[in-house]
Amino acid sequence: MASVPRIRTPELEHSRTRDPLQGFEPKDSYGFIRYLEHGFPNPLVRWHYHEEYELHLIVATRGKVFVGDYIGQFAPGHLVLTGPRLPHNWISTDYPEGGVKLRDHALQFAHEPFESATRLITELRPALPVLERARHGIEFFGISAEAERLFIRIRETRGLRRFSAFVEFLALLAECNEYHQLSDARIQSFDDDTSLAKISAIVAYIAEHCAEDLSLASFAHRANMTESTFSRFFQRATGNTFSEFVNRLRINKACQLLMETDHYIANVCYDVGFNNVANFNRRFLQIKGMTPSEFRRQAGERFGVTVSV
Repeated sequence: MASVPRIRTPELEHSRTRDPLQGFEPKDSYGFIRYLEHGFPNPLVRWHYHEEYELHLIVATRGKVFVGDYIGQFAPGHLVLTGPRLPHNWISTDYPEGGVKLRDHALQFAHEPFESATRLITELRPALPVLERARHGIEFFGISAEAERLFIRIRETRGLRRFSAFVEFLALLAECNEYHQLSDARIQSFDDDTSLAKISAIVAYIAEHCAEDLSLASFAHRANMTESTFSRFFQRATGNTFSEFVNRLRINKACQLLMETDHYIANVCYDVGFNNVANFNRRFLQIKGMTPSEFRRQAGERFGVTVSV
């Protein structure tokens, strides 16, 4: 029998709560791009999400990063782009006594104004695939020094000069080939809209029904393909075989339940579609690099420390 769930949802960050005393730019001092910097400890270190994209660079301390159901390590030079409504937190565990004055550079910007601009300005369109991937979180490698230079340029400028630095930043991200998608299950790029729409519908159905019995044969029939043709199509679209992808979605769903409820691990196993606890534990370790119980323990640390100023 499942225990009574205790919900641990992330805090929604509202515009009205973005206090300049914590490191945000004052409300009327910026346009499309808002700059933020802060040290550690700081009240902003908390499990939260917001409607905007956030580009985030760590310049001091080491610790644990939580993005959606991802748990990892960070150090100076850690550069991540998170998408709208994707929960996140960076918690320093190795820092000098008394903390640090500057730990984070961050930019926040909304999706709709940028997407609208790409309809008129074709030169902005190469950034759209980066923003799509950001919905699952992206960590970039090898560009931290250039990123810090651009963060400082954006902090020190306004208007067209700020926007030009922002566009240069987007170009840097779009051209970076060394990155890690923080969520495992994703759709890769497609050249034609028909194929993209088809695979998006399939993935949406799998995500909605991942706890059910799902077979490659049934989806091949739905797509009007042979099993071998569908298998190749699916692997090209997701980078995974059908069974691997279903397992990854189920593990991601399990992570959500482990983070947000007190359900027993055995119940979580069956709730997400596995019918064998040993297989669930093995798959979880393979995909997340830790056991479900260790994930739940570490996930409990994602709230961070709230410090009054």
